Amino acid sequence: MPAVTHEEWLRRAKSLEPSGAHHIDGADEPGAGGTFAAVSPRDGQVLAQVADGGTAEVDAAVAAARRAFDAGPWPRLAPVERGRILLRIADLLEERRAELALTISLEMGKPITDAHDIELRAAITTFRWYGQLADKLTDESPHTTPDALALVTREPAGVVGAVVPWNFPLTLASWKIAPALAAGCTVVLKPSENSPLSALLLGRLATEAGLPPGVLNVVNGDGPVAGRALGLHPDVDVLAFTGSTAVGRHFLHYAADSNLKRVWLELGGKSPNIVLPDAPDLDRAAATAAWGIFFNQGEMCTAPSRLLVHSSIAERVTEAVVRRARELRIGDPLDPATEMGALAGEAHLGRVQDHIATGLAEGARLLTGGSRTRTDTGGSFLQPTVFDHVDPGMRLSREEIFGPVLSVLAFDDLDEAVRLANATEYGLAAGLWTSDLSTAHRVARALKAGTVWVNCYEEGDLTVPFGGMKQSGNGRDKSAHALDKYTELKTTWIQL
Repeated sequence: MPAVTHEEWLRRAKSLEPSGAHHIDGADEPGAGGTFAAVSPRDGQVLAQVADGGTAEVDAAVAAARRAFDAGPWPRLAPVERGRILLRIADLLEERRAELALTISLEMGKPITDAHDIELRAAITTFRWYGQLADKLTDESPHTTPDALALVTREPAGVVGAVVPWNFPLTLASWKIAPALAAGCTVVLKPSENSPLSALLLGRLATEAGLPPGVLNVVNGDGPVAGRALGLHPDVDVLAFTGSTAVGRHFLHYAADSNLKRVWLELGGKSPNIVLPDAPDLDRAAATAAWGIFFNQGEMCTAPSRLLVHSSIAERVTEAVVRRARELRIGDPLDPATEMGALAGEAHLGRVQDHIATGLAEGARLLTGGSRTRTDTGGSFLQPTVFDHVDPGMRLSREEIFGPVLSVLAFDDLDEAVRLANATEYGLAAGLWTSDLSTAHRVARALKAGTVWVNCYEEGDLTVPFGGMKQSGNGRDKSAHALDKYTELKTTWIQL
């Protein structure tokens, strides 16, 4: 796409008229539960009135998904045909890429360049990848006794409830929806009440691409109401959730209190980023550390929010990170030159500010940032923030902040670095910077994290799984392993 100017994005934003209706059984439904306002954190303005779903709307969506699974064509289509429709969804996402990126930028404050070039690229790639994978899954025929034939078949698990957050509304939805559809499941998606508009557009495009009615349904609503109804629903076979650890616990309770549905959780993180003196490029390590914590306004479960630096290089690396933090261009999310946009809303901004205040009260040293900015816009903007003199016991070091707040901790030897890195209830991701191959392997094995990046951060593609250990969750998104969440293995033993 040719470069779009700030002025052009502003013009398009004024003419954008997003629909807030639920998408159930292949059609838009206003629902009976009233509406809520979708407010842009960019300027505090209302983008649309969104249908507020409750138990009735969730029941209708699940019933549609149940009919589509039990009696509809989708699970019975040849896998290659399912794949073709997923590829068509990817094509439509590409065709409507600018509109989707604009919607995401407006509803959650993400810079338009990141929404268009990163988030939409990820969503499109996800549907293409699983569309190409759909007809390449194989069953098994284990070798057994000569008088028997054993078959292990992979069958779709049924109706999938997917609940996703606001920080990457299309990427994370795609990570759930695409493999579930490839496996032959039907889906009810409950997006965050902070970012429903892009998910609703995805649902409409999926129907336009040829998904039969009921195969993908999108229901808006508050988590404690619509999310709870989906978690408790006896006709939902699988629940896939990305969000906070606290809410993940609720979904486990919902499963126990209903039909013991399988629950797959991708939860919070407090990821360590370890920089050793023999890092191949300390300047690049510092620049990547700054990029990692400030990208997407720090609103990432994998954000490297704890920078663990060897004491011999701590001052140099920290100064470079602080310098980069002060250089970052905080601006209008619709300006292509903006590097950091608005936080997801006033409530979330307030929570991040509370963490900053607590860090100061506990004795951490504020090196830069810490204050609200661009207050004249009506938006929820915060300066990039860096603390050092952080003790491992401080809340800054222990709790997920989900904002542009970095804690720097120094260490004296490798064993101490590993202890600090693992001294958290989370285990989602970690980074390590070293030139020593043996050190890289030994430390990667010692870190309790689902992903370890060496001399990089946030790298990878659809071929590798993503997920956490400990209280960062279970199961894996991405890669062929994601199909494990949405399929059942059936053994058929035939006596010959």
